[in-house]
Amino acid sequence: MARYNRSRRLDKKLRVGEFTEYGFKLGFSLNSGLDDAAQNAFFDAFMGEGLEQKGLAFFGFDDNAGNIEGFVTLSKRGSVGAEQRDAFEAWLKARGEVSQVSVGELKDANEAWA
Repeated sequence: MARYNRSRRLDKKLRVGEFTEYGFKLGFSLNSGLDDAAQNAFFDAFMGEGLEQKGLAFFGFDDNAGNIEGFVTLSKRGSVGAEQRDAFEAWLKARGEVSQVSVGELKDANEAWA
């Protein structure tokens, strides 16, 4: 986004320039054959241990075949760091319910789905 002589205050509100916030794309698949109780237990852990304890938020969807895709950001203003992304990826890969994990590079959260 071009600057066009905007104030720092407006840049902050628009989250551009020095105030750009970064996140990453995430995709993973659950093992086939998981029953509803195991899936619910996994998603409880995903939301609690995986995201909330790390200060992260996930926006995405499930294609009803066990494939989940979305974007991870901080749950407050700011950017996800590479070490946070790597820690989250390691947590997800260590889960027995997950068969495949795809984590993208840090990207401008305003252009996440572009």
